[in-house]
Amino acid sequence: MLRGTGILIAGKNFVIAGYGHCGRGIATRAKGMGANVIITEVDPIRALKAVMDGYQVMPMKQAARLGDIFVTATGNKNIITEEHFPLLKNGAILGNVGHFNVEVRVDQLEEYASGKEEIKYGVTRYRLPNGRHLYLLAEGRLFNLAIAEGHPSEVMDLSFANQILSLIMLVKEHEHLENKVYNVPRSQDELIALMKLDMMGVNIEKLTEEQTKYMRSWEREHNLTGAHYSEMKWRKN
Repeated sequence: MLRGTGILIAGKNFVIAGYGHCGRGIATRAKGMGANVIITEVDPIRALKAVMDGYQVMPMKQAARLGDIFVTATGNKNIITEEHFPLLKNGAILGNVGHFNVEVRVDQLEEYASGKEEIKYGVTRYRLPNGRHLYLLAEGRLFNLAIAEGHPSEVMDLSFANQILSLIMLVKEHEHLENKVYNVPRSQDELIALMKLDMMGVNIEKLTEEQTKYMRSWEREHNLTGAHYSEMKWRKN
């Protein structure tokens, strides 16, 4: 965003579509730079997390009238569409970091706009019939890759480590695996995290055998009332 536009983030209404891992990280950075962060979500749990993290949460149709900067990070399609374009403020910036170029309906924007011009690499200004204009980053593609330098190496090494360890597991265990999608084992994630922390010179606490046994047991060592016991048994099941 900053590399592509040079815009001042502080004081702007920064709308983020999606509050998953990507959206939450973007919200943290935007808030840290002084933006007024607005979240749009369809998942009630994630929406509640966003509210509890101190952000405004609302539908995109409402946010469209308020936002100065829009970033989609949903992994889905049709997030900002023809119903939103006429509502956008003059000079609004649209960008996508979540998926392919289907989160912002560029085809509908092309049809709706009265004209366009590329004002710099990766930044296209569209003139709208209502006299306003807006800016689209990287043709609706992943602008963090298309008009910047991508992810820091300190992040990519984690992804690559997970990929190579997953491939090693696939080679070693393929005879015992079904033809389906598997989640990365938690033990593998923990191993990578420990290696990264060690590289960074960070030490963390370790559970004692007694603590480990306690955490793995759903029937605690202290006396339980019938209600507490039933609740814990239900949650375990």
